[in-house]
Amino acid sequence: MDFDLQKIVRENIRNLTPYSSARKEFSGAAQIFLDANENSFGSPLHENYNRYPDPLQIEIKKKIAKLQSVKPSEIFVGNGSDEAIDLLFRIFCNPQIDNVLICPPTYGMYEVSAEINDVKVKKANLTKDFDLDSDAIHNESDENTKLHFICSPNNPTGNSFGREEILRIVKTFGGIVIVDEAYIHFSREQSFVSEINNFPNLVVLQTFSKAWGLAGLRVGLAFAGEEIIQLLNRVKPPYNVSEIAQQAILRALENKPEAEKTIAEIITEREKLIESLQNFSCVKKVYPSDANFLLVKTTDVEKIYNFLLAEKIVVRNRSNVELCAGCLRITVGTSEENANLLEAISKL
Repeated sequence: MDFDLQKIVRENIRNLTPYSSARKEFSGAAQIFLDANENSFGSPLHENYNRYPDPLQIEIKKKIAKLQSVKPSEIFVGNGSDEAIDLLFRIFCNPQIDNVLICPPTYGMYEVSAEINDVKVKKANLTKDFDLDSDAIHNESDENTKLHFICSPNNPTGNSFGREEILRIVKTFGGIVIVDEAYIHFSREQSFVSEINNFPNLVVLQTFSKAWGLAGLRVGLAFAGEEIIQLLNRVKPPYNVSEIAQQAILRALENKPEAEKTIAEIITEREKLIESLQNFSCVKKVYPSDANFLLVKTTDVEKIYNFLLAEKIVVRNRSNVELCAGCLRITVGTSEENANLLEAISKL
């Protein structure tokens, strides 16, 4: 496929002169900072939060680059992966003209971001087995389809899509393919980050919210070729990731073995939970999962959901989502939380 990035970038973005922040203009060592109109006297807090954070998160990118075997210039750090999703709409989609393609059931924020940016959504629903439907994808795409979102492992179904099928889409699609890997660390599949240098139209999203257990920090990642990363940095707000979040992420990256230990524990609990849930008569099917949650088809979803709520256990009712009638989405909890869940279901 002949792919020209500049042809699908919005004209106003191509011509945009990005905001130049004080900290972006300065690099090097200094002792006195009188350039950014900060409060030089400090704050009521003991920590040094009176200074703006690094606008490009250089130290975080250096550490992630080593872990992922990519260059720092191929990494975007954002206010959750939702920021990267929104920026991709702003960069590539002309409102009321262009459209994007999603494959429901999938992560709901793709459609919300499209609506916010006044961009039409086209849908190629998954098959009844929750696989990508190649014919539907081909039929729904047109010359104005600029983005194609593929969530793998998929939310809410939990399954990963075939690697070769995703690569075939990347090779043949004329726009940007975004592979959302929020749950990749719980999966048996290999990340697509290793493919970003092979395909200039590929963007891979990851997050610190799931496997790293840092949802409260709101830090997400996008991996892509340098041209796309430069566009994301051009359009983003100048200080999009706080100093508190940056410091915490740096500490977490120093302790990767602890994160890996937690991931292994979650996978173990996931398999135990699958086995236990299948023993209940109110459970019709537990779908295979490569994520830290299970999609569970039940005999009476409203009754079970409300009963668990009365037991002070909150799960997600996904019955109103395509192909998920009668289904609950249940996050894999700690051993104790899972035991409490199973005990509550047994009362039914």
